[in-house]
This record gives sequence, C-alpha cells and structure tokens, in this order.
Amino acid sequence: MMAKRKISLNELSERVDLTLSNLSILKTGKSKAIRFSTLDSICKALDCQPGDILEYVNDYKRTTNR
Repeated sequence: MMAKRKISLNELSERVDLTLSNLSILKTGKSKAIRFSTLDSICKALDCQPGDILEYVNDYKRTTNR
C-alpha cells in the first residue's frame, strides 16, 4: 500500500508519529499486535481500509504444521 501511495517509511513515520523501528516491525510482520489508534492513523495516512494492510495468519496451523 505504501508503494501504491508513493510514500516512504520515513514519511509515514512522520505522519503517524511512530518510530521507524516500530513501523518496520509492523511492515515486516514481526509484530504480534497493533493498537486500534495506530491502525487508524496508518489507514488515514495511506487512505486505505485495515483489510488493505492486514493479513490473518492462523498461528495454530503455523505452529503445528497442519
């Protein structure tokens, strides 16, 4: 979505008032949770819906190899 909107991680960081490291963790999928207020800020900055930037991954299947 960032590429589609032609916005850099630095610019997004400034717009949503998050550190580059926290945004990087979110972007790479290493985060286990996100606050609704953070999600709201990111969606406003990117003019998108949460479903445009989130993906559901079933942890049970991933950890049990089912």
